[in-house]
Amino acid sequence: MSVRKVTTVVIGAGQAGLAMSRELSWRGIDHLVLEKGSIGNAWRKARWDSLKLLTPNWANGLPGAQYWGADPHGFMGVGAFVDRLEDYAHRIAVPIEAGIEVLSARQIDTGFHLETSRMPIRCRTLVLATGGCALPAVPAMAQGLPGTIVQTTPADYKRPGDLPDGGVLIVGASASGVQIARELQVAGRRVTLAVGSHLRLPRQYRGRDIEWWLDAIGALDEGYEAVDDIERVRRTPSPQLIGGSDPVDIAALQALGVEIVGRLSTFRDGHALFSGGLAHVCASADLKLERLCDRIDAHIAARGSAAAATARVRAGPTPVPVAPRLSLNLGTGEVRSVVWATGFRPDHGFARELPVFDRRGRLMHDGGVVTGVPGLYALGLPFLRRRRSLQISGAGPDARDLARHLSEHLNRRQAA
Repeated sequence: MSVRKVTTVVIGAGQAGLAMSRELSWRGIDHLVLEKGSIGNAWRKARWDSLKLLTPNWANGLPGAQYWGADPHGFMGVGAFVDRLEDYAHRIAVPIEAGIEVLSARQIDTGFHLETSRMPIRCRTLVLATGGCALPAVPAMAQGLPGTIVQTTPADYKRPGDLPDGGVLIVGASASGVQIARELQVAGRRVTLAVGSHLRLPRQYRGRDIEWWLDAIGALDEGYEAVDDIERVRRTPSPQLIGGSDPVDIAALQALGVEIVGRLSTFRDGHALFSGGLAHVCASADLKLERLCDRIDAHIAARGSAAAATARVRAGPTPVPVAPRLSLNLGTGEVRSVVWATGFRPDHGFARELPVFDRRGRLMHDGGVVTGVPGLYALGLPFLRRRRSLQISGAGPDARDLARHLSEHLNRRQAA
């Protein structure tokens, strides 16, 4: 079989891969975008039916294509966003090969050799743009669940009717966990939510969407070099928000009837055991929220009428049960299913032959420039180069920075 040769290969055709394609085209670098499914594949397949983007429409601009629709303050559904990605790819003429899976990647003298489901490819530079949320991160303790209980993740869950009748234990209280908890509770299910470390944010504060404030105070553009412990910050959970005005924090869920318990510790003798630290993790989230609001208030005070906003009203501390339950008997039939809303992880399995992973299997990189392998880059990971990196609006700035580095790498190789 003949080998296809190209200067750069981009793996993944989500917003990160498309943004990189645009930057490479602008710099005149011939390239190919490979996608194992179709454009926006993860958005299309690994999301539940009712999901809307967490950020308002005005904040979801793609490089060279800001939102100009009639509902800037609304929240786009996933289907509409996928349509937008497809239109964007067509408009910028992305050189894409869809329906092709990269099976392996290895380093060679001239760059990289890729084995794919269609043909071998050789390239001088390689960009991993498969994102940070490709695979659900299910803990090993899931193997201790009784076989009578149905297990699922936000990547497989689609709607309440897909779960068996009866109660649901949701493990994890970040964006996916709280949204699914709300949907199931409203659908008439009895929901228990196991709460660990979480990020509490208000949808609105002082008359504006929280996304607007995060942008205004410069929080979203804080660079990775300025953070003391970047690996810890990269593990920050997604905020307790929903695409719309409905509150989904711990207080709002309890008001709907969701039972709140501490972090799931383990399964033992047919019981789920929970940590007794619920009050502590909620107090920690409340403190971080107060600090953010203080920062916004200081921004408003410093600018006076130029930052006109409504009166200062804060949500108050999270209400916590006096004695939250510490165990749940899984043999009574009270709980029939478990949703593992315990986060996501990247899928870089095809790069396993490259010496780029630490002992925990995490990709080692410096702001998206992969460590130890010249010409290898990564996009779409949490806090890659700036706090907004994982957001749609972060794809363009990160792609621009890395495309510049990639171009300089090619020039150095050519000069050598």
